[in-house]
Amino acid sequence: MSKPDVLQIGAYSPWDEEALAKHFTTHRLFEVADADKAAYIAERADRLEAIATRGELIVDRSFMEALPNLKIVAVYGVGYDGVDVAAAEALGVRVTNTPDVLTAEVADFGVAMLLAGARGIVGGDQWVRSGNWASQGAFALQRPVHGKKLGIIGLGRIGKAIAKRCAAFDMEIAYTNRSQAADVDWRYEPDPVKLAAWADYVVVMLPGGPATRHVVSAEVIDAIGPEGMLVNVSRGSTVDEEALIDALKTGRLGFAALDVFENEPNIDQRFFDLPNVLLQPHQGSATLETRKAMGQLMINNLRAHFAGEALLTPVV
Repeated sequence: MSKPDVLQIGAYSPWDEEALAKHFTTHRLFEVADADKAAYIAERADRLEAIATRGELIVDRSFMEALPNLKIVAVYGVGYDGVDVAAAEALGVRVTNTPDVLTAEVADFGVAMLLAGARGIVGGDQWVRSGNWASQGAFALQRPVHGKKLGIIGLGRIGKAIAKRCAAFDMEIAYTNRSQAADVDWRYEPDPVKLAAWADYVVVMLPGGPATRHVVSAEVIDAIGPEGMLVNVSRGSTVDEEALIDALKTGRLGFAALDVFENEPNIDQRFFDLPNVLLQPHQGSATLETRKAMGQLMINNLRAHFAGEALLTPVV
């Protein structure tokens, strides 16, 4: 019995590649030269009704229309900003993602970034390794986390998980969101500028896409202020990066802890010269256990589709 055909747009970890190939005949578009991609797709278009992708990779209307029998786009990741969901819905194409399995992991990492930034963990390590502790004395005094005010921009699953963890540090929590959450008691502030002005530290936990582009504007960044910190573990597009770099350079923003960027992995090299920023390689969900769970959920959604069963985690 032949296996169903799946167009694989981007690479996955070896164990996910193996599992995907076990259940499907994979057509690995990411290995094809850009100049040859259109022909590669056209040659296979009639038998491709599924796409396996990652959230940041572009699957727009024209891409979907090039596959007349396309029925499902399965995203590896909770974010799916690279997929034109409105076009998919109009074309009758289902979209799935991998929520929940990475919530705790990203929340843990977001809090770790907050702690590392506030307490100067990386700088302290460098201070010891360089010999400065022995030759120059104690490392510069840092800032506490406990008892401080935390503003969260985007109170979805991960935002709530971060808030719960930070509440254990006796932090005062407030958030901004598209609407007020009915299941929490934390303060709701609909204006992100007012939230940033109130908070000591601000964590961004928004999905990507046009609707959230540069929600963290120059005004929000300036409102956080020279004693405050911005933490972003969501999508680089949510922050006005030009304004962020300028605020860090001039000291209008005290510190930033960033796991995501607008043009990753080829990020703006001006970040490298800033002493008041912590840089990470988009690894919020990057543990072995979580990545395996993400891959399995993506594959299970594809298998459910081809078996005519209900999708496990549909977006549309």
